[in-house]
Amino acid sequence: MADVALTSDAAEPLEKAQRRRWGFGARMRQHAGILGGLALFLALYLFYQANHPRGFTGQILIQNANEAFALALVSMAQTVPVLMAGLDLSVGAVMTLVGCIASHLVNGSPAEIAFGIVICIASGAACGFANGCVVVYGRIQPIIATLATSAIYMGFALILRPTPGGKVHEDLSWAVTSDVREFAATFGLFSDGEAVWLQPFAWIPVPLILLALIILLVWVPFTRSVTGRTVYAIGSAEGAAYMSGLPINRAKLAAFTLAGLFAGLGGLFLALQTSSGNADIPQAGAYTLNSIAAVVIGGTSLVGGSGSAIGSVIGALVLRTISFNFRIFDVAPLLQPLFEGLVLLAAVSLGGLKLLRLRNKLEVFR
Repeated sequence: MADVALTSDAAEPLEKAQRRRWGFGARMRQHAGILGGLALFLALYLFYQANHPRGFTGQILIQNANEAFALALVSMAQTVPVLMAGLDLSVGAVMTLVGCIASHLVNGSPAEIAFGIVICIASGAACGFANGCVVVYGRIQPIIATLATSAIYMGFALILRPTPGGKVHEDLSWAVTSDVREFAATFGLFSDGEAVWLQPFAWIPVPLILLALIILLVWVPFTRSVTGRTVYAIGSAEGAAYMSGLPINRAKLAAFTLAGLFAGLGGLFLALQTSSGNADIPQAGAYTLNSIAAVVIGGTSLVGGSGSAIGSVIGALVLRTISFNFRIFDVAPLLQPLFEGLVLLAAVSLGGLKLLRLRNKLEVFR
């Protein structure tokens, strides 16, 4: 009996080690899309920095962050409906509409600026909520519903800004599109010179700080809520989610509202970056299409149920880094869509490789 107990005790550490190894492997497979997108981004960005004529400087990092921020938010907006196996073709239009609203309202006294920012964010969320109402209560496919609402939102944007113009608060625009040092100096966050506590973070671009805060304060709590888990369940198997008693309609409304919120934040930043509003229809369409590409590159499945907004942010960074490389190598701009399409095709193909490993092909339709 002692020998049996000894053998059992000796086997327990081995079993625990095997469980840890299998658990680590499962997590790696689960996040393979995000890790692959991150590796691609790092390779492209390091290549870009290594070949940049000015080398790596803080100003270049700030410029890159400013150019990538709006697309990252629009890609996050696209992620939420994609998780439910749908597409939102209005994210670019919502971003453009909110940018036009910001060019009217985000100026004046601090109270007026705060009011304008709240109206911009609320407008984006309201557009997303309207999309959700059309999908849920109109029982229309998301891709068709948002195609129609996209035209409506662009119409409102053209009414507000028939020609590019408007103005946003200059100090706010400068602070948000600079690094932490300039942000603190603009709003007087330290009185006598540069504070010691600020030095380790002074070089970080403000858009990266804002992006991290949005992910931590909005996206992470959403995914851990019942509504967020229901969104994933809808994408995996809506019928099963309904039979389980999950709040399907509430989750869809919340998902589209959150998508509108993210797109609205992107439009607000774009107005601050350009210091004006512009109802640019081609730009809105380009942001929408690039958001879909970023979602796929970031590892989110277009059939729903798996993925993350963090992966979509990485996908957006990949797309922007491609354009950065085109810029320094002076390649014809017309070739950029070709290379972006090749990257997107490669991402979709890699994502589809798992189908080749399925023994039962019926699992594809579960």
